[in-house]
Amino acid sequence: MNYITNAAVMTYENQRKMIFSLKKLYPFLGVNVIGKSLCHRDIFSLTVGKSRNPLIIAAGFHGQEWLTSLLALRFAEIILYSKINKAPIWGINPESISRSMVIVPCVNPDGIEIAINGFESSGRFTETGRKIAAVSEEKWNANARGVDINHNFDAGWNELRRIETDSGILGPSPRRYGGYMPESEPETKALVQLCKKINPRTAIALHSQGEEIFWEYGNKKPPRSEEIAKIFSAVSGYELVENSGLASHGGFKDWFIEFFNKPGYTIEIGKGENPLPISDFDGIAKKCIPMLTLASIL
Repeated sequence: MNYITNAAVMTYENQRKMIFSLKKLYPFLGVNVIGKSLCHRDIFSLTVGKSRNPLIIAAGFHGQEWLTSLLALRFAEIILYSKINKAPIWGINPESISRSMVIVPCVNPDGIEIAINGFESSGRFTETGRKIAAVSEEKWNANARGVDINHNFDAGWNELRRIETDSGILGPSPRRYGGYMPESEPETKALVQLCKKINPRTAIALHSQGEEIFWEYGNKKPPRSEEIAKIFSAVSGYELVENSGLASHGGFKDWFIEFFNKPGYTIEIGKGENPLPISDFDGIAKKCIPMLTLASIL
């Protein structure tokens, strides 16, 4: 199989090319724009199948974690190819994948574009980003105005604000600033509105790095969450871990579990320093594609 989703740096333009190449080759793929980023870039969703209560997979929350977007697109391509050609995926018969899935390959297109191509790619936010970055040595993970999208969801947000303040994070930052209020950012709103519309049965957020799986939110453990998490761990070799500190609240997985009381997971792909090198991608995909495929049938 020659992949359309080849090992390329995930600039916004490369993502667009891959998405529309997949649509051309697989016309039954649903391609929608669920919202716009601060810099007016499209936030896409890809839909495979038509059943109710789909699996949702979201990636590209953080600027340095663009390899997650490539993984989400590669998984979409493998599923599409498998359905057309009736080809097993890591031994799983595609006919057993009867439920639909919705994939959001890049929640934060501006942040990824800044991480790859610099602040000149952020239009009217160019000087904003430069000023924020000038007082920090952190690599850029936030959106165009310095809000960390995975701290901006409405889950324990007040507690997260306290932890951020105690950690010296008082305003826009390259990472870990949750914004002035939950869901203040258009990128966050787009994903929240999508979930409320489609009512997913399970949610997976792809991040990097650590080869870890987060599966609970505080003392909230929806039915089947731990069982599924253990299956994911067994097939991937990734470790099950608990949230702590600045990772305890405000994330997409946290909000999903609290709002829907359904299984939600953060999967930290790969190991090393972000951004992970493109040379790691095949090894990451080998561990993660079986896990994501199982998620589509569990």
